[in-house]
Amino acid sequence: MSALAKYLLKFGKKVGGSDAVSSEFTDELIEKGVKIDFGDENNIDDYEAVIYTDAVSESDIHMIRAKELNKTVISRGQFLYEISRCFKKVIAVSGCHGKTTCSAMLSHIFAAADKKFACHIGGKDLRFSNFYFCGNDFFITEACEYKKNFLRLKPNAAVILNSDPDHLECYGSEDELKKAYVSFADSADADFSLYKDIPDLKGINFGFDKSADYYAENIRITDGKCRFTAYEQRVKLGNVSLDVYGRHNVLNALAAMAVARFFYIPFEKIAEGLSDFKGVERRFEKLSEVGGVKYYADYAHHPNELRASLKTARRITRGKLYVVFQPHTYSRTKLLMNEFVKVLNPVVKLLVYKTFAAREYYDDSGSALTLSQKLKKCRYGDCPDDISDFMSEAEEGDTVIFLGAGDIYYIAKQVLNKNGN
Repeated sequence: MSALAKYLLKFGKKVGGSDAVSSEFTDELIEKGVKIDFGDENNIDDYEAVIYTDAVSESDIHMIRAKELNKTVISRGQFLYEISRCFKKVIAVSGCHGKTTCSAMLSHIFAAADKKFACHIGGKDLRFSNFYFCGNDFFITEACEYKKNFLRLKPNAAVILNSDPDHLECYGSEDELKKAYVSFADSADADFSLYKDIPDLKGINFGFDKSADYYAENIRITDGKCRFTAYEQRVKLGNVSLDVYGRHNVLNALAAMAVARFFYIPFEKIAEGLSDFKGVERRFEKLSEVGGVKYYADYAHHPNELRASLKTARRITRGKLYVVFQPHTYSRTKLLMNEFVKVLNPVVKLLVYKTFAAREYYDDSGSALTLSQKLKKCRYGDCPDDISDFMSEAEEGDTVIFLGAGDIYYIAKQVLNKNGN
């Protein structure tokens, strides 16, 4: 939402907002002159239109007040579509995970190619933050699958990074989720998807298989960073250097490359842009290193994301690996409980922190405490001091990683600051 606020500010609009608590995003907007209310404060009267996220319920006092005053009320998904219509070409990136990284990679590629574009990113790119504007030829945006919001967009290029079971409380089944991805692809001039991830997709694909339209060979990982050779329909394009961790980021880079090539960007500019990409906040971000102990944070909140993050963390750790995981929403934890247990059971040093509920009410069957009780070796924590006690055992050569999409990132920073890290 803060990125959309920045877009409106760019064109001189009066912007206000509300949130449950303050954050780096709200602080940044306040510095730009945006009036933000917290909790039950309400300044709806001063504005013509209200834009809301699906995390806001109909019973929210701001929504009730807006309707009482007959304000124009627009969902975030609809508003994003209205903004996209201001651009000549729209690139929409979807998938269970990787959207933010791939969108940011595309932004760096388009910047290297000197294109006129705007990017709307779900996280904070270390160069562009979550919004950047230098022209209206291309609009690069994340496309959220929650409540089928991504089907509102009518992109020229639709990117589908993966289709893991997620948001099943909205779709009912994985088959229905995949059908939505197919509809998303059908709405675009061209679609780009992980090789054979969704068989019904017949567009341009990428992956590690040589049968893919875009694939990688000779993948080398040095100090956690990736180097590989890129191919386009079995023709060698050249070498790519990524300054980020993990093989999953090779797939993100291949997806970005496929889109860029579709828009006739030379490989040299693609390689330059990917090399310039230094990562996104909370995507295996190194927070600090003290006394030989390294501290990282990663946005992983789905079992497959956890699996990838833990694999990378183990690769770069000489000693013991300490993992702090905060589940994101009760419904996801409940629906994927067995998968979470399977991924987390091998972790020897593990603390499961209380659930970040987001838009949901408490559900014991999907709570962090219930998850922790199903794990073989696990502590449960519900306050920052529990985390501080847990990670105080780490010694030189060990790694501590904070995983989750909720407020665990800010709690981790709070704990590290308190401990002088």
